[in-house]
Amino acid sequence: MPDRDATYDLVVLGSGTAGVTVAQRCREAGWRVALIENRDFGGTCALRGCEPKKVFWTIAGAVERAQRLAPHGVAGGAALRFDWAAAQRFKQSFTDPVPAQRRESLEAAGIEAIEGQPRFVAPDALEVAGRRLVARRFLIATGAHPAPLSIEGAAQLATSDDFLDFPEMPDSLLFIGGGFIAFECAHLAARAGAKVRILEAAERPLEKFDPDLVDRLVAHGRTLGIELVTGFKAKAIHPEAGGFRVEGATGDSFQAARVLHGLGRVPALDGLQLEAAGVTLEKGHLPLDEFLRVRGNERIFAAGDAAGVGPALTPIATHDAKAVARSLLEGCTPRPEQGPVPSAVFTLPPLAGVGLTEAAAREAGQAYELRQGDMAEFQSVRRMAEPCAAYKLLLEPGSERLLGAHLLGPEAADIISLFGLALRQGMDAAALRAMITAYPTGASNISAMLK
Repeated sequence: MPDRDATYDLVVLGSGTAGVTVAQRCREAGWRVALIENRDFGGTCALRGCEPKKVFWTIAGAVERAQRLAPHGVAGGAALRFDWAAAQRFKQSFTDPVPAQRRESLEAAGIEAIEGQPRFVAPDALEVAGRRLVARRFLIATGAHPAPLSIEGAAQLATSDDFLDFPEMPDSLLFIGGGFIAFECAHLAARAGAKVRILEAAERPLEKFDPDLVDRLVAHGRTLGIELVTGFKAKAIHPEAGGFRVEGATGDSFQAARVLHGLGRVPALDGLQLEAAGVTLEKGHLPLDEFLRVRGNERIFAAGDAAGVGPALTPIATHDAKAVARSLLEGCTPRPEQGPVPSAVFTLPPLAGVGLTEAAAREAGQAYELRQGDMAEFQSVRRMAEPCAAYKLLLEPGSERLLGAHLLGPEAADIISLFGLALRQGMDAAALRAMITAYPTGASNISAMLK
């Protein structure tokens, strides 16, 4: 039986990528470590985010590709359909084993795994599951949850967690907000037969991505039955027979069987009672120094989405967790710069970017030249019968040093990482053209993009 009152070198809150990375490294160094999880062990990426989403994305993409290639040799491809219920069962074969596996791996490493909602009761202590845990150091790695909304009827909203657990796809969906989550879920829902609308308050969705490529993606989505409504500020959500009605601030409204939250996520810090630890949140975020250490209580560090530093991406969680582990074990050193971070929206086709957009370059006073074009006739795209593919590269005038890369197309999410490496290394167009790649692949298109 574990001690009711116990002392640790480190107590970690959260069993996702960041929490497990720090816990394992400190345990390997001989620290006594406990890890607390108030949901299922495994974290967002493995259970409710990246990985289950990609299962659905892979199946939807396979069906769509077969349909597109039906006239070109895939006999019967046009009759194929995306069976959401069957895909759900396949997804569960990945997610269902995770909690037990994650817990077992922690315990095998000598990390005490504890279930329950932790709450601080002192600067150096918290309570969980009827126990008091005292520690020299704490890590908050509790992830993020949907941002609270001041919309009448907001409790009626489903979340992306709910979406990925739908046993059957509803016949119609409304997404409030036009970011990553809304677009990715919308593309899956449309392939599963749902009528989809995205309601975005701004004039442009996916604002961190290249607007020309976003426009292409939106136009392509329209052919699939995904309607984008911009300038729509949701005022209220009303239950109605067969579903819900979303009322806008100007009186217009839309109806659907389900309405989903697509207005972003915030650090999941509810219930931790941080005030008892001497911590005061700033606009819902932890006040952190350059070491990812919490101001007000230097025993506490944060990493991953809970830290709210940089893009909410799994590689950033890993990057920051390694930095925190170094600070804990070797003495505080500033969080290293992450450099250009490739990111992708897993729509069909995916949209990806790294480095400067045109807007960011202009804001920074950075001169640039463009290399841009359509990729539908590139061999690696045409053989997939994908009509929606384009690129835009930003180069520094004179030196032709790469400043930014933006891609829309079948292999965009993979190729963007090559451009991310090129940016990290300060490569110019000549070096990229000289790169020898496997052919014919998406990477082999890089030299053609730079002509």
